[in-house]
Amino acid sequence: MRQAKKGRSGAKSGGKHRPWPLSQRPGYLIRRLHQIHVALFQDACGAFEVTPLQYSLLSALAARETADQTTLAADIALDRTTTTGALKRLAARNLVERAVDKDDRRARACRLTPEGAALLVKIEGAARRAHRATLGDLSEKEQALFIEMMQRIVAGNPSRDSAAALFD
Repeated sequence: MRQAKKGRSGAKSGGKHRPWPLSQRPGYLIRRLHQIHVALFQDACGAFEVTPLQYSLLSALAARETADQTTLAADIALDRTTTTGALKRLAARNLVERAVDKDDRRARACRLTPEGAALLVKIEGAARRAHRATLGDLSEKEQALFIEMMQRIVAGNPSRDSAAALFD
């Protein structure tokens, strides 16, 4: 008997279309992994009332000391609107200062408050545990390889760093 030719998707030509199983789709798996990480982060860090995004902003500010909102958005690969909203929430909790930039009145210069810096120190251990738990089913060697592969994918797509191009 002759077999039908397979197309790129692996489905038989002329036959019924077989959907690509979710469990084999990178996008689906990445989304699920993100959901899992957010849940683990919430379990470990919920008492601090900080989201993973806010933790990233606090960490970026700690590294830079002072930065405008556009720079921070680029640092964490998010659009400016989402970044600004998160910074406003952190400022409302007195974790971040957002001062009008003296050189550009449209920009906001941001920095950690002493309370923000203290919170970052307190949350660090719990956040690291959440990150380790995300990869907990992998050996140390597999974890290092997985991180390296993710870094390669991110580095190979520099024009897709944020959704800013979609909204700006």
